[in-house]
Amino acid sequence: MRISDIIEEFIKELFNEEQEYIEIQRNELAEKFNCVPSQINYVISTRFRPSQGYYVESKRGGGGHIRIKKVNITKGNYLMHIITSMENTITSNEVDILISNFLDYNIINKTEAKLLKVATSDNVLTVPQQIKDTLRASIFKNMILNLIEN
Repeated sequence: MRISDIIEEFIKELFNEEQEYIEIQRNELAEKFNCVPSQINYVISTRFRPSQGYYVESKRGGGGHIRIKKVNITKGNYLMHIITSMENTITSNEVDILISNFLDYNIINKTEAKLLKVATSDNVLTVPQQIKDTLRASIFKNMILNLIEN
């Protein structure tokens, strides 16, 4: 395992089912894993994003900390959160990451994942490059909106 994966797993293990958030000290965590504090920042900024079900607050200064709050994930509120936090454009790579997260959280099944991937792939979007990511975002948002059960 890479150090980033180990740090991510450690932070996730700090959560228990009843806990709303955790607070960590960046420097203490860096010492524990014998890495630079920027490695902790990297893990938090790439593995604990809103699209992955987390909110991160950072307090600087003496005694500063990083607070990571886990979002209550149900299929409907998770998908609505993704839709509202998405920009008007999305790349194929970003779609792949979201679909992977959806599968990890059991938000969608493999068939739905394949349909989302195919409908938003560059092979299907045969439009000029400058509008491809905008069209992809529109299609993706509408498709996941239709996955929300009423």
